[in-house]
Amino acid sequence: MTPPRHTLRADARRNREQLVATAAEAFSSGRPVSLDAIAKRAGVGNATLYRHFPTREDLVEEVYRDQIRPLRDDAHTLLAAEPPARALHTWMLRFADWAGERRGICEALVAMSASGRFGTGPVCDEVQQILGTVLDAGAAAGELRSGIDPADVGGILAGLLSVAGAPEQRPQLHSMLRIVVDGLRSR
Repeated sequence: MTPPRHTLRADARRNREQLVATAAEAFSSGRPVSLDAIAKRAGVGNATLYRHFPTREDLVEEVYRDQIRPLRDDAHTLLAAEPPARALHTWMLRFADWAGERRGICEALVAMSASGRFGTGPVCDEVQQILGTVLDAGAAAGELRSGIDPADVGGILAGLLSVAGAPEQRPQLHSMLRIVVDGLRSR
């Protein structure tokens, strides 16, 4: 994990910010880009990049850190308008759309999930908090089982996005999410 920003020297903080800005621009291009190319474009050495971001997933998470927060508002809006199980399904579809618009995030979530570290970065933390809110509301309403770990649901969601995350696969994803939500219902 990277050190908190407030503990970094000014030059290290500038390097980190430059890396994040360069990566955001590179990821938005829609073309694959290596970490080495990002370091070069940012004007820093590879060692500096890897000191701040030991893995590609760490960099992707940092780039999209602030962009996921509006999905929290979506969850609250959905819970106010729909039963919790339907809100969960709809939110997961919205998350899939959000992730599909951001190059690298699906791959990063799948890699983190596969390595057992889902939930260790800012995007995963936010996803877990949102899922926890919806799952708790569903348990309180008696609609969803209690005691479900949001990290498990996040890992399942990452797995589903790895096999049905493309826009043309929305019908398949919708069906798969329906099965997941049905499995989370209280008995």
